Amino acid sequence: MVRKKSQVVEANWLEYFRSIRNVCPWSLPAFKKDLIEIVRWQGYRIALEPPIEARVYICDLNPRRLKKLATDLENRDTLNEWLWSHPDFANHSTPHPCLIQQNRQRLAELRTKYSKKSSVQ
Repeated sequence: MVRKKSQVVEANWLEYFRSIRNVCPWSLPAFKKDLIEIVRWQGYRIALEPPIEARVYICDLNPRRLKKLATDLENRDTLNEWLWSHPDFANHSTPHPCLIQQNRQRLAELRTKYSKKSSVQ
């Protein structure tokens, strides 16, 4: 699916993914390989289809509404894990309010793979 430039919110996403390497080590390599799609939230979820491993939906919501939406999606969607992030919170926050969609099975594989790597180092 081709996204129009106007649908994507500009930010230094490369810098963001670099900044979260210690909590999400697979995100930077995935972003560099264009396996993470960044789009505007249109009010509905889009199925994740390979090779896309995650989708970041930019949402113009306050933290409370964003958390509620993520919780609702998480409770209804058995295939994906839904996370949320808001720049009002420090540390590993995204540059814009967003929902993050990741396939549960693939995420479990990545967590296992990267936890083994970190225990070897």
